[in-house]
Amino acid sequence: MKINYTFANGEVSDVEVCEEIGTMILDSRREESNLDRKERYHCYSLDGAEYEGEEMADARTPETALVEQMENQHIAETLSLLSEVQRRRLLMLAQGMSVREIARREGKEIKTIRESIDGARKKFFRFF
Repeated sequence: MKINYTFANGEVSDVEVCEEIGTMILDSRREESNLDRKERYHCYSLDGAEYEGEEMADARTPETALVEQMENQHIAETLSLLSEVQRRRLLMLAQGMSVREIARREGKEIKTIRESIDGARKKFFRFF
């Protein structure tokens, strides 16, 4: 059986091979050609894709970004009204530390830390 073969330098020649190998080569070429054709006709453009649902949408709009920025600014201004100790303790609590851990870290009584945090909360919410 003769098979058409293209060499690396571009030269094309007919090569004589046995029937079994020739059939295998032709089947392989046919499968490769079919796969190329499938990929060519079944590719999808992201521009043409239709997205549905909240999971694919970006909820962040210029308006929500502005509101978020204004809220963050307001929070920062309100935190600046607290004393340095109150701000530090309130932020440690917000990061997930317990009152007991804060007291241990600062070497203070739990009651002192609790009173300081309660005062910071009251002051914070008065201005917020």
